[in-house]
Amino acid sequence: MRLRTLDLFCGGGGSSRGAKLAGAKIVCGVDAWDIATKTFTDNFKGAESLTLSLGERSRASQLGDIGPIDLILASPECTNHTCAKGSAPRDEDSKRTARYVINFARQLKPRWVVVENVVHMRSWDGYAPLISDLEQLGYSVLPQVLDAADFGVPQKRRRLFLMCDRDANPSPVAFNGRRRAARGAIRMNGPWKSTPLDNGRRATGTLARADRAMKALGRKVPFLIVYYGSDGSGGWQPLDRPLRTLTTLDRFGLVTWDGNIPMLRMLQIPELKRAMGFDDTFKLEHGTRRDQIRLLGNGVCPPVMEAIVRSLTGQTGISISRNREQATVATTLAGN
Repeated sequence: MRLRTLDLFCGGGGSSRGAKLAGAKIVCGVDAWDIATKTFTDNFKGAESLTLSLGERSRASQLGDIGPIDLILASPECTNHTCAKGSAPRDEDSKRTARYVINFARQLKPRWVVVENVVHMRSWDGYAPLISDLEQLGYSVLPQVLDAADFGVPQKRRRLFLMCDRDANPSPVAFNGRRRAARGAIRMNGPWKSTPLDNGRRATGTLARADRAMKALGRKVPFLIVYYGSDGSGGWQPLDRPLRTLTTLDRFGLVTWDGNIPMLRMLQIPELKRAMGFDDTFKLEHGTRRDQIRLLGNGVCPPVMEAIVRSLTGQTGISISRNREQATVATTLAGN
């Protein structure tokens, strides 16, 4: 039997995708958003997919008979930890969603737990108590910040991972060093329509960003532009570097050239999927374009989670379920 895995706050299943690549069996995914759970269902046949809003009193019994669990993955809400929210008030209830993992770990007693969130979570006043509670359950906890670009994902995406093991001290996850440029996610000759950059309707700020890029690169060189939102790096980037962090907004445009005329289109869902480290077999078919971008922007890059699960479990990811199976058989025989 393979590593039996429960994914809390699963989104479309980026963490589960990575765990599955590491040999795990995905048993159940839970999320409050039906677009997420429908996407999860499409990509993990045979796994339970529950549309359920978790709370402080949530219990494993709400998931039904999912059987023994070896690994819990959890990506609690992150918006109220990150600077992306700007000066808007923070929702403390949202931050506390990270604590909901504790009940499931206490009741299901998996050997491993992985909690993912934005790096800013470390400044939350509940961060140290969360680690303390996991340690009181018997887990050794190793926090590590990982950048998806260090795992072959064509995007710079730094995230915090709490890696927890009941039987051993987790080792830091090693980087594989295979950095890929944004160009690797983009279909330069794709079927999507581009329109002239200066079409008489573009915002002044958009044109200024493009002008900065053309002055730096020269004309007839394609580049990416930050179409919406502020950007501290000039509002553009070349294609030979990893893409800047994807968010829940549709914010990256591709500038190409038709002769001497710069043309612009937004990056499309297949390109954004590849920028997150998904391959083309990952199904993302529910909701609007905005919904799909939100799902990707909130996601976990599968290659990163694959590396984490491989690092945590080593070769024991298979034997732990076998040991449980053998223990169950032994108990049954003893009862007879």
